[in-house]
Amino acid sequence: MGKVLNVDLSSGKIWGEKIPEQVYQQVLSGAGLGAWLLFQRIPKGADPLGEDNILGFFSGLLTGTGALMFGRWMVMGKSPLTGGWGEANCGGNFSPAIKRCGYDGILIYGRSEEPVYLKVIDGKAELVDARHLWGKDTIETEQILKKEIPVKNLRVACIGPAGENLSLISGIVNDRGRIAARSGLGAVMGAKKLKAIALAGKEKIPVDNPEQVKKLNQEFLRWLRQGERITKNFPARLLNFFARWLRILPVGFATPGEFIKYALGSYGTVVSNVFSAEIGDSPVKNWKGAGYKDFPMESHSSKLSPERIIAHQKRRYFCYSCPLGCGGIMDLEGKTRFDLKEMHKPEYETCSAFGSLILNNDLEAIYFLNDLLNRAGMDTISCGAVVAFAMECYEQGILKKEELDGLELSWGNSEAVIELVKKMIHREGIGELFADGVKRASEKLNQNSERFAMHAGGQELPMHDCRFDPGWAVAYSMEPTPARHSNYSYLFIELFGLHKIFKGIPKPEQVFTRKGRLDPKGKEVLLSTASKYVQLCNGAGGCLFGLQLGGRLPIIQYLNAGTGWNKSPQEYLIIGERIQQIRQAFNIKQGKIPKRDFKLPDRAVGKPGMEYGPLKGIEVPIEELTKNFARAMGWDEQGKPLRERLLELGLEEIARELYPD
Repeated sequence: MGKVLNVDLSSGKIWGEKIPEQVYQQVLSGAGLGAWLLFQRIPKGADPLGEDNILGFFSGLLTGTGALMFGRWMVMGKSPLTGGWGEANCGGNFSPAIKRCGYDGILIYGRSEEPVYLKVIDGKAELVDARHLWGKDTIETEQILKKEIPVKNLRVACIGPAGENLSLISGIVNDRGRIAARSGLGAVMGAKKLKAIALAGKEKIPVDNPEQVKKLNQEFLRWLRQGERITKNFPARLLNFFARWLRILPVGFATPGEFIKYALGSYGTVVSNVFSAEIGDSPVKNWKGAGYKDFPMESHSSKLSPERIIAHQKRRYFCYSCPLGCGGIMDLEGKTRFDLKEMHKPEYETCSAFGSLILNNDLEAIYFLNDLLNRAGMDTISCGAVVAFAMECYEQGILKKEELDGLELSWGNSEAVIELVKKMIHREGIGELFADGVKRASEKLNQNSERFAMHAGGQELPMHDCRFDPGWAVAYSMEPTPARHSNYSYLFIELFGLHKIFKGIPKPEQVFTRKGRLDPKGKEVLLSTASKYVQLCNGAGGCLFGLQLGGRLPIIQYLNAGTGWNKSPQEYLIIGERIQQIRQAFNIKQGKIPKRDFKLPDRAVGKPGMEYGPLKGIEVPIEELTKNFARAMGWDEQGKPLRERLLELGLEEIARELYPD
């Protein structure tokens, strides 16, 4: 759209700002434009919850062009959780609304004295008193705003009580339950006293070659719809059968993109609830257990099966421009012991965080927690990890029942979990200790409790075990936003089909041994290419699941059709790298050194090794993996971008900031 909207909450000033064409050619929009602007504008040493921090909401370059699977929006700023680059990526329908208001992004400066919300209708922006919304949950807030602003297609992104209470594991919600959850940016919004952003517009989004976009859509949809009968009858139970064998087999097999098409189209991400718990992908018992023994299929993981969940699905949910429809709206009225009616289907991460991670097989409780946290605006990954930490502290005698407000936090006690989560949302009683994540809780508790705090750089680890897939270990510890599963792994590299898109990229192994999976040699080319490719996708506003379709999503062709630039795949990969270098440089500017500050817990990399299960005896060669990856990315061994590489990419100002001498 060629411009961004600036909003200063301290002064009330609102103004538009043109962005030069050259900037888009260097970093696209979305994560790229956001990183480019915020690196320059957030001062070194800024307080993440202070006036100097800037919160940016950005739409992707391809959003609204007609390109399929490019409807993601991103919120960015300095993370109060990690102290470095903060970013959360979200689906729903908020992204195109930003552009239809005439902007590629909205930047929020300063801090309001009283709660306000930002209203932008057909390009006219104003700040509105939001005191009547403060204290409301995210669904109530959206409902009230849609009544107050009776315009067609109003889109709302807002915080709930967790963000208002400055929980460092809070996020920002749109579409009644799609949440930009990670990095604690809900707390930044809460600190600024910004309750919501409400958008509606009719601005036309320019496309260079709309006919070519339509042609690409037709070709992509033709492939996507092949095998629809398989999608409708996907044998999830058969996965469970294979899982038992894969747990003990000494070899593994590459996953084809067709699997994602069929599996997500059938069930969504919950398709792997049972499968991942059995094979060692899902962390179990705060990363110290094994599914087959501690969360066995017959008595536990099967209670969270995709068939059980999909039985309550009222209709599929499709994010903007998505033909896959992995989401779902649940009809639960009268079907659980809780007063639940309609809500978004819980994702795999939520089911694992409140399932295998804490040994809970109570699906009804998971439904309740999913709804509770979506309404509160709190990250289910981090929240589940906090509960697991608290349970292990209770098991080890570090926390007593009386210190936990009378809660018996034994493994799998779902009723106690619900009460603890409620306390965390409102910072009540023992909830105050846990509301800011495991790192800060362990620092306050001490007593050697940091051993049980599963985080990288302050952010709780996701629900994919890096002992099962060492690619996660690199992503969790070296990426600008640590402990994120939405980057890459060996599995993702198999699904990306990078060798089909970029010249000189090797094809991933199709059959591998467990020992070979741990060998760090030669992995850096695929990992570094994947890192750049994901950022290219984030600059375009693409969905990660689109990338996982085996190279079938024509992202390069879409970009050329949308812009008319006619760049090669390699030129676009350079753009992805440029985005990544800026994000990494932000951390260095703010004093965060990935190798030092984002170190993984010993338990996560197999120190000491597991004594049983599919991960028995596995130790991830983290030092060599990260060293090789850093070299391939043009960083020093600590993760700092090299001056020469920054200059080669045309990032002279960033090079001067990082190398002032």
